[in-house]
Amino acid sequence: MAVTTANSAPQAIAYPSAKRGDHVDDYQGVKVADPYRWMENIDSPETRAWVEAESKLAGDYLAKIPGRDEIAQRYQKLVNFERWGAPWKRGKNWLYWHNSGLQNQSVLFVTENPEGSARVLIDPNLLSKDATIAVTTYAISQDGNLIAYALSDAGSDWQIWHVRDVATGKDLPDQLHWSKAGGASWRKDRSGFYYTAYDPPKPDEVLKAANQYEKLFFHKLGTPQSADMLIYTRHDAPDWYVGGSVTDDGRYLIVSASRGTDVKNTLMVQDLTVPNAPMLPIIKEPIASYGFIDNIGTTLYVLTDDHAPHYRVIAIDLGKPDPANWRLIVPEGADTLEDASLIGGQLIAQYMHDAHSVVRRYTTDGNLIGTVDLPGLGSTSGFEGTINDTVTYYGYNSYTTPTSIYRFDTAAGKSMLWHSPTLAGYEPAQYETAQVFYTSKDGTRVPMFITARKGTRLDGENPTILSAYGGFNIPALPSFSTAWVVWMEMGGVFAIANLRGGGEYGREWHEAGMKTHKQNVFDDFIAAAEYLIAQKWTNPKRLAIWGGSNGGLLVGAVEEQRPDLFAAAVPHVGVMDMLRFRKFTVGEGWESEYGSVDNPEDFKAMLAYSPLHNVKAGVAYPATLVMTGDHDDRVFPAHSFKFAAAMQHDDLSGNPILIRIETRAGHGAGKPLSKSIDETADAFAFILNAFGMTAASLQK
Repeated sequence: MAVTTANSAPQAIAYPSAKRGDHVDDYQGVKVADPYRWMENIDSPETRAWVEAESKLAGDYLAKIPGRDEIAQRYQKLVNFERWGAPWKRGKNWLYWHNSGLQNQSVLFVTENPEGSARVLIDPNLLSKDATIAVTTYAISQDGNLIAYALSDAGSDWQIWHVRDVATGKDLPDQLHWSKAGGASWRKDRSGFYYTAYDPPKPDEVLKAANQYEKLFFHKLGTPQSADMLIYTRHDAPDWYVGGSVTDDGRYLIVSASRGTDVKNTLMVQDLTVPNAPMLPIIKEPIASYGFIDNIGTTLYVLTDDHAPHYRVIAIDLGKPDPANWRLIVPEGADTLEDASLIGGQLIAQYMHDAHSVVRRYTTDGNLIGTVDLPGLGSTSGFEGTINDTVTYYGYNSYTTPTSIYRFDTAAGKSMLWHSPTLAGYEPAQYETAQVFYTSKDGTRVPMFITARKGTRLDGENPTILSAYGGFNIPALPSFSTAWVVWMEMGGVFAIANLRGGGEYGREWHEAGMKTHKQNVFDDFIAAAEYLIAQKWTNPKRLAIWGGSNGGLLVGAVEEQRPDLFAAAVPHVGVMDMLRFRKFTVGEGWESEYGSVDNPEDFKAMLAYSPLHNVKAGVAYPATLVMTGDHDDRVFPAHSFKFAAAMQHDDLSGNPILIRIETRAGHGAGKPLSKSIDETADAFAFILNAFGMTAASLQK
């Protein structure tokens, strides 16, 4: 696919009327107006009327952009390829996800031999006519005979637990409600499983109410949810998250708790072989991150950044758990240790080296055995199993290589390709990724990946999309997306910057982009754009920014701080009201990342960059396509509603300011493929239109 230049001038848009109220809040003695407070009642007739009018405006505008349908058609053709997830084993059964090509939801298969045939265990596509019911998470009993799986409807984070007999494919009567974003873990005797849930919200506030005091329960099979045993919760603060998992040998329940999204957590252990055993606190205070890996007898293997900003592996003897008795297994290194598994009597450790994966293997005493050879600058996933397994599977992908699944023999230390997908008409060798390093405002060295067709001319004219995340200790590692292939076929360049706030370089990198240091993240993103322009990849009239969730906040803040750098901006399900995010759903848990309006310094910092509060009248903002979902109960859609209304009110440049509101869709997880295709086609068409370009022809 290619693009051509269009000669159409921006046309004035008549935006739907949105009244401006006189509501004012007092924060730390500072009066802050909130004229669109009424939009927080998303089900009111007034808000619904505004949403319908905005949806019609955006839908009509996007549908008329030349080449929009060709982009969607090309995406649909390219994404029609068979793909697999990495198999994992429980008992005699292996399970893996598979998609035949255009299935809206991937299907879970089960087999006793991954090299042979398999049968369908769960097909989410059969659960609703519009494929908007999705499996969010699951847990397999240790003998592999029962699976607890959670379903979400219309993209909501709320999930309902079901239990299925693996042999028969039939569901048991058990159903558990009001769980959100939590997993489950079976007792070894299959009597039931542990899961987390909240108190039920009021019926009219299911997608809005603050979710507080998460609880860990044990559900005994065949009993009603009302009889479930409360195992653990925090009564002292509402924003604590809790979770529990049973060790592979079935002996211990490991319970962790953290204040909101803070990576620092406590760790507790209960001996399940002893009736009414107490909960033994191993880590009493959340001073660092402590991730349970596995146990060998009474020894816990733990991944931690305690006195190790790049993480290390330690062993804790439950008989003498005092830190003075901890045993160092894998010391901290220059690379950030992201994850570790005990498989086949060895530790398989996944590291991040300059934001791409490196995998090393150690003995259980920490002696280096070797590495897992990878094809290039990409990322890995998988490596699931138990200490007695001799085979595990993992996935590898990069910005130009779709996810291939490999079988790894732990004894031989060898990988063998299991499945590798092929996209019709796509030749990975025609494209390349370059990793560059640029300097941010304060002199910090920041990595960025730039991907484009080989031989792309550095003439400053390439249509380019810059994206990033920059928060919550989440790294942006190389990953394949069919959407980016569509973009590159049109001659597009895409760049992913590894900003501070992420997890690429450990604790210090994360903390340098938190709370009062959040401006560093925006400075890093701005510097990435300036680098792309200086190196002649593009120019401000051919540069767009796109980000989701925390990345949506990033885009909103940066287009306000440097509107001159970009022709288009796409903030997707973004956190746009930094003064009220804690009022909705799980937002209070984000205070550990962003800060609190009750803290004077935090408030000052948040007000300075909050996208909603920094819209200024008369500024020529880039063409902006705000995107959200009507069932987003993670980042409440009123964030996007209020931001879009403020932008439309104050922007006088003539550039379009639109809001695209997806129906029966949430924050993004479980979104049907058909909706993703339409969403991407709309965004690409909008961006090209802002560049004065249009999709002109399709390569066969």
